[in-house]
Amino acid sequence: MSTPAVPSVLFVCVHNAGRSRMGAAFLTRLAGDRVRVHSAGSAPADAVNPAVVEAMAEVGIDISAETPEILTVEAVQSSDVVITMGCGDACPFFPGKRYLDWELADPAGQGVAAVRPIRDAIEQRVRGLLAELGIPSTA
Repeated sequence: MSTPAVPSVLFVCVHNAGRSRMGAAFLTRLAGDRVRVHSAGSAPADAVNPAVVEAMAEVGIDISAETPEILTVEAVQSSDVVITMGCGDACPFFPGKRYLDWELADPAGQGVAAVRPIRDAIEQRVRGLLAELGIPSTA
């Protein structure tokens, strides 16, 4: 009997400092090693948004050591699902890939109070994605 392939999910936003980092962190926590998780940005920031780090810490997820990464063609090609969060035309498109566009407010320049509802919306969407993929949540 063969082992089912582990799906790969790529979260993309412009700066890879907020939305895509939160999505990747939630999917990593909720799916464990049952999904390969990556995140990247079309124009990465120098650091993850401190308000995002604080908002994620409130729910027990530490992303303080994460570093924004540049979006590469290879990252898209190696992913089964590409979730875009406001990267517009900068996101490469490849036929045959599953793309989801999650329209969410940009946490850039926002305080933690404004980031919390974005964080909560991302968590709910990640839980929905897991259900679609048939992967039970670990939390």
